[in-house]
Amino acid sequence: MKAIIHHNHKEYQIDLSEPLDISIAISGNDKNVNAWYVGPPKIAPHVDGNFVGAIVSGSSTNFFDISFNPHAHGTHTECIGHISKEHQSINQHVHQFFHFAELITITPQEKNGDLVITRQQVVESMNANRPQALIIRTLPNSSDKLYRKYSHTNPPYILENAMEYIRDSGVEHLLIDLPSVDKEKDDGNLLAHKAFWNYNGKIRMGATITEFVYVEDAIKDGPYFLNLQIAPFENDASPSRPVMYKIL
Repeated sequence: MKAIIHHNHKEYQIDLSEPLDISIAISGNDKNVNAWYVGPPKIAPHVDGNFVGAIVSGSSTNFFDISFNPHAHGTHTECIGHISKEHQSINQHVHQFFHFAELITITPQEKNGDLVITRQQVVESMNANRPQALIIRTLPNSSDKLYRKYSHTNPPYILENAMEYIRDSGVEHLLIDLPSVDKEKDDGNLLAHKAFWNYNGKIRMGATITEFVYVEDAIKDGPYFLNLQIAPFENDASPSRPVMYKIL
């Protein structure tokens, strides 16, 4: 199935029959990807007295409780509410779900003992493109990103001036395959988050950051059409399912 998309007075064709799902699912066990020093998510039958919400336990239906943290347990999309004193809901600030996107691949460089994504790397990889959404795949890109335990590992992150370039390029939605765009332990400075949302200026209320994606090696860098799906949580972040489509 193919669809015709019109954007900036141009016509594009996408193939809806070949979705490229770059989300990481949440599973109720310790194999789940994990960060930020919390335990694994839990998915278990609801128990109320003699009632156990599982057909195998005699119930007429499966009736499971789910406990998780969106920031720690899988692909999630966050809004400015993640770093603001005021409550801001992802469900209230995201109103568009389809975007023209650019996928780039970057190998973080070592700097002062950290692995970082630099401004020069972003400039060279974006090649003057100004997409609505930017998807960053980092190397190495092994499949253990699907279940890696990131706590206390100091994962790679984006430098502040690199994020400023991303923001100034007009990117409204940033997606990355790391647990955070900022350093794991940065004394709460959150320089990359603040730069992206222009926290100290005119805040970009509709802009989002999606973390914990996974882009397989077989998917080539370049332009895509992105469907960024979120669950309607009245929270700063929501589990999400970004799906890419090839532009023909």
